[in-house]
Amino acid sequence: SRAEVVINGSSSPAVVDRSNESIKHIKPASFRWRHNQTLSLKIRKQILKFLDAEKDISVLKGTLKPGDVIHYVFDRDSTMNVSQNLYELLPRTSPLKGKHFRTCAIVGNSGILLNSGCGREIDAHSFVIRCNLAPVQDYAWDVGMKTDLVTMNPSVIQRAFEDLVNETWREKLLQRLHSLNGSILWIPAFMAKGGKERVEWVNELILKHHVNVRTAYPSLRLLHAVRGYWLTNKVHIKRPTTGLLMYTLATRFCSRIYLYGFWPFPRDQNQSPVKYHYYDSLKYGYTSQASPHTMPLEFKALKTLHQEGALKLTVGECDGAT
Repeated sequence: SRAEVVINGSSSPAVVDRSNESIKHIKPASFRWRHNQTLSLKIRKQILKFLDAEKDISVLKGTLKPGDVIHYVFDRDSTMNVSQNLYELLPRTSPLKGKHFRTCAIVGNSGILLNSGCGREIDAHSFVIRCNLAPVQDYAWDVGMKTDLVTMNPSVIQRAFEDLVNETWREKLLQRLHSLNGSILWIPAFMAKGGKERVEWVNELILKHHVNVRTAYPSLRLLHAVRGYWLTNKVHIKRPTTGLLMYTLATRFCSRIYLYGFWPFPRDQNQSPVKYHYYDSLKYGYTSQASPHTMPLEFKALKTLHQEGALKLTVGECDGAT
């Protein structure tokens, strides 16, 4: 049973992190969240000075051609060539061109989602963004099923699909891609070296099996632009997590933004163990020096925005879940 998995699957990370002890009460009894529209619009305007999600969400056909050489964003000395398959899958126009949504859910992958009963609430949003091709089928009550955009770091192919070593894993990945059913699949193909082959495998599967997804490959300037915006707001991040990237992009096309599954601590507010991901038993150090991300720092920034009404952060059970 799932409850059993949670109890036995506590993932105390390699680095003991007590920084959540100051974040025990995100939702004090007196605090009733209200959307601050003025602040949301102000943030959108500020972000638009750094990037435009409509343009930067993907490189478009016509801006690149097969054979073009690209320097990786984080590994400037390494390059990749634009393959025919990648070129085929570049969108002609931005997948978010002219789009606007009343409410957007961004679903992170923290184990804080387990037993939250947030699925129905998540699926009720106008646009649902998920991270790293996380599984939904077996966790629908907690995480929902609706997916309008899902990200896929190349490393996911290694971690979740065993680098497609045999037909079984290829079939699993193919099923997952088919289940996206017209969603936007957002693949950071130009960020860091080492993922080229994996991106190519996915592109090949999509083309060969006529998978119904809309592919998007973020622009080369996106990450530095996002980082630049947060740095000017005194959030000193090395490399933004996918969740923070998605929030930054979503400000452009969502009136209200709701975050679920964002919790970078080994214990919840009641000091119960929390798995790193809701769907596996990976163990990580949340504040590990080896990690390119600074999750507790990001979380602190998001928590402040929650308190100010710019976004809503859910870190426990959803209303009406029980």
